[in-house]
Amino acid sequence: MVVELEGATVRRAGREILAGVDWTVRAGEHWAILGPNGSGKTTLLRLASAQIHPSSGTATILGGRMGRVPVHELRARIGLVEPAFGRAVLPARTPLHLVLSGATGTLATLADRLAPDDEAHARRLLDEVGAGGLADRAIGTCSEGERARILLARALMLDAPLLVLDEPAGGLDLPGRELLLDALARAAAARPGLATITATHHLEELPVSTTHALLLRAGRVVAAGTPDAVLTNSLLSDCFGLALHVERLDGRYLVRAEKTPENA
Repeated sequence: MVVELEGATVRRAGREILAGVDWTVRAGEHWAILGPNGSGKTTLLRLASAQIHPSSGTATILGGRMGRVPVHELRARIGLVEPAFGRAVLPARTPLHLVLSGATGTLATLADRLAPDDEAHARRLLDEVGAGGLADRAIGTCSEGERARILLARALMLDAPLLVLDEPAGGLDLPGRELLLDALARAAAARPGLATITATHHLEELPVSTTHALLLRAGRVVAAGTPDAVLTNSLLSDCFGLALHVERLDGRYLVRAEKTPENA
């Protein structure tokens, strides 16, 4: 198992952010986590990426039980894609150096801790996500969409068995979103054993590689399973508290509010 949660509950300031979550992620599965604002998506990602411990229940990540193994060992085996990280990078740094920092899991590029072939590997990853031509530019000149793909390359630098993405397409324009989703799908196809967990508000932001979905509302699981079983009109409507209609075309999703007499 890559991630196994049993009755996982997270409390902060006396409030349950996640409540009794049971969930399993296996190698090669690509999960989408969906739910309204405040549903607990980011907290679930932080738990699955060994950044926090459950207040009660258990969390086993990459075979290590949280609380029984050093968390830094777990985190070193997890690739993270967080758009806020990219915005914090100094604008004069290059995409190449940012991807290289993924080898050590640090903000800085620690040259003394890099292997001889790490630079070549980083350049291959930039090529893979369609950003090879940006390698030696100042990152401050890159668009948000380009930064998103550079951050994906950084997360892949570890060759980690688990990739965790927190709204990777959030705020991107249409071309930026589509290029990122294509890069995600290609990265998944090239790594059969890789497991990914992606949190998003929007079904339109799910790559075609998505194999499973989990719906969260108020910290509780509404449904979890294959997209065909979970991403239905009734379950999405229950999760988001609004009558919704979902359509699927070539592995991609589109959702809209159902017409009512008031909005017809």
